[in-house]
Amino acid sequence: QVHLVESGGGSVQAGGSLRLSCAAYGYIDSRTCMGWFRQAPGKEREGVAVIDSDGSANYADSVKGRFTISKDNGKNTLYLQMNSLKPEDTAMYYCAAVRSMWCPLPFTPRAFASWGQGTQVTVSS
Repeated sequence: QVHLVESGGGSVQAGGSLRLSCAAYGYIDSRTCMGWFRQAPGKEREGVAVIDSDGSANYADSVKGRFTISKDNGKNTLYLQMNSLKPEDTAMYYCAAVRSMWCPLPFTPRAFASWGQGTQVTVSS
């Protein structure tokens, strides 16, 4: 079982940047797809970005060109660099993982087995 711990959330003004981190503990091997999801109040959890075991990334259309997902295999840490933040990016952000070389597409929450507790991102206008 993989234990995921997110950090880096906070409050920022529109146009600002934040970097989220997700530390993974437990059994981790190279055949792991990891991703970021978010959930705003009253809305369903949605995929933001995922990264395959080989480092290939996929993004939701709403964040393409603004967010970048990356990972450091040596540190078992996943990152999400968020630039040009908008008020509609406000949500609880979750890190997730599933043991698979290739991330499921579309990357829906139900395809992921392990989840972190979330970190809040608030963007004010």
